[in-house]
Amino acid sequence: MLVASTFPGRFHVSAAYWALAVAAAVTFVAGRWWPVAASLVLSALAVPLFAAEAWGVSGLVPYLGAVAVADVAARSDRNRVVALVAVAWLAALLLGTWLDAYAVLWSATNAVTLVAGVGLPLLLGLYLRGQRRLAATHRERVADAESRRLAREVAVRAEERTAMARELHDLVAHHMASIVVRMGVAEHVLVDVDPRVVSVFADVHETAAVALADIRRLQVALRDPVLGEVAMIEPEAVWVEVDAAVARARAAGFAVASRVDRHLTGLDAIARLTLLRVTQEALTNVMKHADPSSPVAVDVQGRDAGVSVRVVSGVASKTSSSAEGHGIIGMTERLHRVGGFLEVTRGEREWVVEAWLPTSPSSGDVAR
Repeated sequence: MLVASTFPGRFHVSAAYWALAVAAAVTFVAGRWWPVAASLVLSALAVPLFAAEAWGVSGLVPYLGAVAVADVAARSDRNRVVALVAVAWLAALLLGTWLDAYAVLWSATNAVTLVAGVGLPLLLGLYLRGQRRLAATHRERVADAESRRLAREVAVRAEERTAMARELHDLVAHHMASIVVRMGVAEHVLVDVDPRVVSVFADVHETAAVALADIRRLQVALRDPVLGEVAMIEPEAVWVEVDAAVARARAAGFAVASRVDRHLTGLDAIARLTLLRVTQEALTNVMKHADPSSPVAVDVQGRDAGVSVRVVSGVASKTSSSAEGHGIIGMTERLHRVGGFLEVTRGEREWVVEAWLPTSPSSGDVAR
């Protein structure tokens, strides 16, 4: 501005104006670290700059003080500080106009200049401060929502692990009961054996009975009442419960086409229970969120040395596009524990929930 406003002859920027203008520029840069002090100094430097003769765009240099007022209003949360720099800038404008030989202090033009010179920077700064506060509020809300989501996810995973722990107690109790029965039979069937062997059988029988009693006491505290009527051991019971889940969906008004391979092998008790829970949860989500007028397909088939569970349903017009519900988290946790995975995708007209869990031929033989 100074260079562009320097002309030969009378129309040139004086050395004093140059010095004051450069000092104002340096002060303005220092406002990055000391905004209030820089604003006050710029207001003080603006008085002699307004009073001096300046040509061209160099006459805009004193208005660095207006920019500084806007900066303070945007960055400071203290209204008293904002009022202080605004009053200082207003005083600088009044004194500069009074000292300017070519300006009329009491005129409509000067009044508009004063109002615009103070009001516009102040309003701009306050607007920017409001936007800064609003952005900070939004960031806090997003962080709070994210922390709540993580907390809910952790809670759902913990609940699912607790349910699996309860079911594990059921499985252990089942096998312990089998051991107790077989040891009791062995004690009565085996004859003419070494007394030491009989003593060992009796000790194992007693130890297993005590362990079974302890496990049953834990079951009383841990068992989920919802699981009480579900047979979790026998393979045939899994298909009965899958059929019951399909029947509940049909009773809710959904047209469900079910294709279930009932001859799948290689599923141990935990894998069978996981398959059942995933199917039940997927159909529960269908009843909650799917379009009842759209068909539902349930496929349970063997695939890639494992079992695939695929549930396809229609998308309701008001359903959420998020796939991060608690049921999804719970199914993912269960499948992860048995080495499987879950994929949930949404198309334009359908939801697809597809799960896969591995099988072990040896475990299937043992289960039978």
